Amino acid sequence: MSSGAILQSNPILTWWREHVVAGVDHVRVLDKVRAESGWSGRYMFMTLMSAGIAVLGLLLSSPAVVIGAMLISPLMGPIIGMGFGLATFDTAEIRASAVALAIGIILAVVFTAAVVMLSPLQNVTEEIAARTRPNLFDLMVALFSALAGAYAMVRGREGTIVGVAIATALMPPLAVMGYGLATLNWTVLGGSSLLFFTNLMTIALAAAVMARLYGFGSDLSPQHTLLQTLVGIAVLIALAIPLGISLYNIAWEATASRQAQNVVMSQFGGDARLSQIDFHPDTKPIRVSATVLTPQFRPDAQSDAQRTLERLLGRPVQVALEQYRVGTSQAAEAEQIASAQANARQLAADKVAMRTSEQLALIAGVTQGNVLLDRDHQRAVVTAKPLPDTGLEAYRTLEKRVSDAATGWSVELIPPPASLPDVSFAKPQQKAEGEEEPAAPKPDASGEAAIATAVWAAKRLNVPIGVAGDKDRVAAVVEALTKAGVDAHEVSGKSGSDGTVRMVWLAPEAE
Repeated sequence: MSSGAILQSNPILTWWREHVVAGVDHVRVLDKVRAESGWSGRYMFMTLMSAGIAVLGLLLSSPAVVIGAMLISPLMGPIIGMGFGLATFDTAEIRASAVALAIGIILAVVFTAAVVMLSPLQNVTEEIAARTRPNLFDLMVALFSALAGAYAMVRGREGTIVGVAIATALMPPLAVMGYGLATLNWTVLGGSSLLFFTNLMTIALAAAVMARLYGFGSDLSPQHTLLQTLVGIAVLIALAIPLGISLYNIAWEATASRQAQNVVMSQFGGDARLSQIDFHPDTKPIRVSATVLTPQFRPDAQSDAQRTLERLLGRPVQVALEQYRVGTSQAAEAEQIASAQANARQLAADKVAMRTSEQLALIAGVTQGNVLLDRDHQRAVVTAKPLPDTGLEAYRTLEKRVSDAATGWSVELIPPPASLPDVSFAKPQQKAEGEEEPAAPKPDASGEAAIATAVWAAKRLNVPIGVAGDKDRVAAVVEALTKAGVDAHEVSGKSGSDGTVRMVWLAPEAE
């Protein structure tokens, strides 16, 4: 039996082709991909601005500023375009996307290197160091994010791209490459280059896979498909090997550091406390330095700890212990510990509040002074300024990302009254035998997402919603909104395309 006959006889593939692939507007998707993957003046300007924001955020070690660079970076377009070009063997699209991507990379690296050379701050910050040791988890993040981004492109879920842009973080590694070039730090340059190349190739390959799944390149021969598969597997394996080794080394260092702490403390009694410990796994021999507060000196503690660690780690180790004798008054000790814990909790709470305020101000387009913080009740509220080409779903996504990061805080982002999305409905089911009335219309997955976004926005703005379209479908939407606590009313108006129900903002009723 031929491969074509096997595919035709497979009910799952037949269902996928007839119900999923057939519903994709391939021409619209390809036009959108081509429009966002080529070189243009806007692309150049946004690349330079994103690179500038990224390198400043890295030098200042400000995660909020780095997130801003991720949001406006245009590099996702050419990489997605390259993936679709690979899926369809469209050499013109591959060439256009590759040219735009190459120019963007050169611009970003050269511009960030120039900024670093002119900057008085050139220390390796935590934000820079975090992008110099990519591992297998980074590849998995890029893979999952790319699958989500390609799906959003195919299915028209553009709001998802906001989260994908933050997750994949294409511009910060380029900015770190510029930093490494400017400071001649080849370790930083090499690590960030590997991270960017990992994200680039993984996104392109994942986009190609999603494109093939949704019917793009369906006219290709089996030989072309086999070539695509072999190349994709080879690239992922080539990336996974060094990244897997890096992940193993990171895990080993974490385990070794924990063992070093346990071994040092095992040399003393229960009344001793570890003031600080430094673990340096990259030196030869491995160096461990620690300061211990103890009621009684242990002259053999350093040599015993060194021998134990060398046996556990299987490598030469040099241990340096400093012992300070402290009093044993339990009341005084307890008071000091309680004070230290209280200060630590307060510092942690202040750090979360500051980070939440910075992130909310960034995504809302306002200064931090416009963010209302209630520290007692751990609540943050900000009113966002209108951003071009930004819908309500994007604001909702941004609020969720900040809320997830701000553990224990209630975060509210009040969006501008942008247009509400239309509610699409599932195809009407055929009337079952014996039924007098057909089943009530129900929104499909996209329609339910639109209703959820409308509920979120209405509660933030405290504004009623009008619903227009087919009477039965309008009733279903009004009922869903009302159940969610939104003031919704049927209004006159035509249905949208494909019978979708339109939602509009209504003027609040005067009291």
